[in-house]
Amino acid sequence: MIKRLTVIGVGLIGGSLALALRRAGEVGHVTGVGRSLANLELAEQRGIIDAYTTNAAEAVTQADMVVIAVSVGASGEIFNTVRSALPASAVITDVGSAKGSVVAAARTALGDRFPRFVAGHPIAGTEHSGAGAAFVDLYVDHKVVLTPEPDTDQDALAQVGAMWTAVGADVISMPVDAHDRALAATSHLPHLLAFNLVDMLAQHEDGESIFDFAAGGFRDFTRIASSSPQMWTEIALANRDAVLASGRDYAERFEALLLALERGDSEALLAIFESARHTRNRNIVQVRKDGE
Repeated sequence: MIKRLTVIGVGLIGGSLALALRRAGEVGHVTGVGRSLANLELAEQRGIIDAYTTNAAEAVTQADMVVIAVSVGASGEIFNTVRSALPASAVITDVGSAKGSVVAAARTALGDRFPRFVAGHPIAGTEHSGAGAAFVDLYVDHKVVLTPEPDTDQDALAQVGAMWTAVGADVISMPVDAHDRALAATSHLPHLLAFNLVDMLAQHEDGESIFDFAAGGFRDFTRIASSSPQMWTEIALANRDAVLASGRDYAERFEALLLALERGDSEALLAIFESARHTRNRNIVQVRKDGE
């Protein structure tokens, strides 16, 4: 399907995509782009890429498909770098967790090439990063959201959708603002909560010793606090308005929960807990079982 693929940012997301496309027999030559030669060399050793360079413009000159798998804050620079080197027929897409800022940067930088850009976000990942973290099954039975604009080329949209379908993903489309609101609530805010809780405890008067008492629940809740601080700072700022709205809603509801606790209102607490348990079991646990 893809004769020449260029992956800019050969980490968990970009590297896993390349591996999965190889297994599916849907890609020919893969060129990796990045700043770290050590990471690119590892990607080549693992068979993720066939060749590599630190020059993004050079890497896209013969590409059929260009996947930008860098942080959302770095996307604008990449768009500017590759714009004049892109073949007219090339399709360009990204994997950023916040779409509004990325789409705006792409429109500004790509100019008349913008219709060949398809904004995308695979809802999959781990707290690990780099080419060493890539694995072939990352996208199987996971959603990939595409957020096309009115002027997005339909052929480009179809190609990007087919690429993700080939690696086992469930591809859906939705407006940019709807995506950013949904991800603020289900991904960006939870990361902020996890980072903040761990940092709060780190500043506790008992210092590091308090973590000696951390059991499975704490590890499960805070696992994502092991994610890249730089990446999540950029994501939070890129989707600032939606994250703020979701965070303020959470703060109001948490204050109500604390007031119920302060009053000793067992009925109010039980109602919240039962509603949350029922909702999670219906929407999260059942989905996981169906996926298996």
